[in-house]
Amino acid sequence: MSDTPLYTALLEHQQKNRASFHTPGHKNAANSLPADLLSLDFTELPDTDSLFEAEGAILKAEQRATELFHSARTLFSAGGCTLCLQAMLFLVAPRGGTVLFDRVLHRSVVHTMALLNITPVWLLPRPNSGRGLPGRVESADVLTALQKHPDAKAVFLTSPDYYGVLADISAISAVCRKNGVPLLVDNAHGTHLAFLKENRHPLSLGASATACSAHKTLPVLTGGAWLNLAEPTFVADAKHAMSLFGSTSPSYPIMASLDIARSWVQNSGYTAFAELEERVAAIRKLAARLGIPAPEGECDPIRLTLRTLEAGITGTSAAEHFRNCGVEPEYADTAQVVLIATPFNNESDFKRVENAICTLPLGKEMSGTLPALPTLPPMLLTPREALFSTSEQVSLAQSVGKIAAETACPCPPGVPIVMPGEKITDEIAEFLRGYGIFSLKVVK
Repeated sequence: MSDTPLYTALLEHQQKNRASFHTPGHKNAANSLPADLLSLDFTELPDTDSLFEAEGAILKAEQRATELFHSARTLFSAGGCTLCLQAMLFLVAPRGGTVLFDRVLHRSVVHTMALLNITPVWLLPRPNSGRGLPGRVESADVLTALQKHPDAKAVFLTSPDYYGVLADISAISAVCRKNGVPLLVDNAHGTHLAFLKENRHPLSLGASATACSAHKTLPVLTGGAWLNLAEPTFVADAKHAMSLFGSTSPSYPIMASLDIARSWVQNSGYTAFAELEERVAAIRKLAARLGIPAPEGECDPIRLTLRTLEAGITGTSAAEHFRNCGVEPEYADTAQVVLIATPFNNESDFKRVENAICTLPLGKEMSGTLPALPTLPPMLLTPREALFSTSEQVSLAQSVGKIAAETACPCPPGVPIVMPGEKITDEIAEFLRGYGIFSLKVVK
């Protein structure tokens, strides 16, 4: 098969034999998933059930996942966390309205705002996790926003963020309950938080619903996710909500891998994650001794975000050094490099990481401010008005002063620089240039 550019690229990458510190969580390890999954690529048949009806085997599998998360209902998604996010927003605002959103959010959420005619009110994180990181939304700011917008239908947060930074979900959920609004959490990077020594999963801390991207840290095929519902009132319409956005041809191997992962967690996952916590903690201590700190405040215990800029080397340069040492990171930017570790990384993988850290060509701490987000620009149109407007592609220089007609949200890390409907400022243009974005779609 010579004329297969994608297949060939995957084979060539596989042959580099780098330790995988990126998604998916199974790390292509031989013991992570059954070898026969490809042979189980079936469809909706009388004995295989149907995802959006779920009356047989899929229903039973979802019920077992419900028991795992102690939820009112847990549903399967073969359409990634995106499908779960879309369904969550439909459940709280099927005909639009105002929702309070963490500014750090996935681009699919912005597109769902437009589809449902939701008007966002932005909750800006406080820069309290370290230089170059977005920070956390605080409960006091949520309370203030709810008091200013009593018509808000929900609060939507991302926790943990891409760097593993955790919001105080307990405090924020208490504020939401007191004000009678549901708290929705994009927990894409935190499915495993329920299986750690200390359960930090947002559902257990009071969230009304969570979107959990299981494939990021569990032995699940890419695209496998869970929608966890704590509110019984959401349950009746949840399948309908997912069917509005999901494919009518969901992958059975993906759904089967969700079922297998749930069983793995119950049988050996808690022990495996406890061991992983200790191994990651040891690597963090090694990095700290060399002057490379982790994000400040409460963070995901198994996410390795190495703030290398504090030790005199950019994250992008550090990532290239890691690759030369046989380690493929998940992401890097100016200030840090991000590695996703799971129980399916072996000791050889961790030794490579330690070797890469110890041999980094460190320099002097680079001084100066490094904001992760630009100043919030004025919103002149709603996301729906802007995304569905007549638009044109212009150079970044020409876009200044115009209204964005698309999301400029580099993913990873999923931190939006400008949203549809917002005015493009000089500061925003400078941020986009730093991410290698040199043109933008604007409203005509």
